Amino acid sequence: MQSNLFREEAKMSISKTRQKLVDVARQLFAKNGIANTTMNDIALASGKGRRTLYTYFKSKEEVYTAVIESELERLSDKLDEVSAKKIRPQEKIIELIYTHLSQIRETVVRNGNLRAEFFRNIWMVEKVRKHFDEDEIELFRRVFAEGVAEGEFDIQDIDLVADITHYCIKGLEVPFIYGRLGHGMTEESTKPQVARIVYGALGKLKS
Repeated sequence: MQSNLFREEAKMSISKTRQKLVDVARQLFAKNGIANTTMNDIALASGKGRRTLYTYFKSKEEVYTAVIESELERLSDKLDEVSAKKIRPQEKIIELIYTHLSQIRETVVRNGNLRAEFFRNIWMVEKVRKHFDEDEIELFRRVFAEGVAEGEFDIQDIDLVADITHYCIKGLEVPFIYGRLGHGMTEESTKPQVARIVYGALGKLKS
């Protein structure tokens, strides 16, 4: 029993140390940019030392990948919170769309100099976010299936519609981040129009 408890505490310590390194790296990347941040900078700022840093990461690229993964986990947690809400599927879909876009924008904006890397190394970001994308598509599948079961959506192929929804939202990320989408309009003022478009595409039944 004590042995199992010791292993669990060790795992928690490892997890906290790794996350500390990732958090420090994100802040340095955001402030100075990736090119101007070294592994030694990360080690010094974290107070963990180079040996500890290299125990978890072999290179700065690995640290950068971990930073992206950490940011995507934050977004995924927010989407899971929306998915768990006790609201109608049609309302849940709209909230998921806005949560995705607003969280992506918040992530890019709060990361300062790092945001340029998000767009410059787009293929690297795409590779890292593959699992996130798959999870989000599955989340949309569940909500659409729920809506069909409750008679809110008239969807023949849930898998296809979930794929299309995900990639449509993904395509809106850049214009949303730069404020080119619904310029001058508030989120509340755009939601009714977005809802009409989405519900029309999903074959929303009359209530």
